[in-house]
Amino acid sequence: MIRLLIADDHPVVRDGLSGMFAAEPGFEVVGQAGDGAEAIRLAEELRPDVILMDLQMPGVNGLTAISELTERGVAARVLVLTTYDTDGYVVPAIEAGATGYLLKDAPRDELLRAVRSAADGTSVLAPSVANTLMNHVRTPPKAEILSPRELEVIELVAAGNTNREIAAHLFISEATVKTHLLNIYAKLAVPDRASAVAEAFRRGLLSAA
Repeated sequence: MIRLLIADDHPVVRDGLSGMFAAEPGFEVVGQAGDGAEAIRLAEELRPDVILMDLQMPGVNGLTAISELTERGVAARVLVLTTYDTDGYVVPAIEAGATGYLLKDAPRDELLRAVRSAADGTSVLAPSVANTLMNHVRTPPKAEILSPRELEVIELVAAGNTNREIAAHLFISEATVKTHLLNIYAKLAVPDRASAVAEAFRRGLLSAA
């Protein structure tokens, strides 16, 4: 029996997946989470074998939840189930510790097989996701450098400042801060603040000192 935790911020998606797995022999849905923080709490409390994890959720997102679960040593395998297949989502999720990555348009049988494989510790990737990873490996990172102002912004983000605090510090508007952040995300090929900071450290744009 594979014990399954479903994490998605849309109740209709959670209920649909729960009903699908409940109707299949060999699966037990032990819990549902509406955000990453709840997923972390339930994963530690319920000890599922597999967690179906959406990435875009309010509060603590899926990527942060995967990283936290890995850091805490939670044994559950995380299978990402999302609508995004760009390298800005795929690569950080795999690096954070996800066992597999599927898209929400996956056929029912493919999803069932993927959860069984994940429970066995086998990596499962949607075809488009596999292509994204191959392209990422084959293509060296773009040598696109952040502007001095963008570097100031990402340094302040890394220090834990909000957009309002960054705007006050740099004497610019919050709208300008948001524009700089969007440019940073595009240049670093990442989806959000946390990923931008991690990628900036990885590329040596930020120092841990």
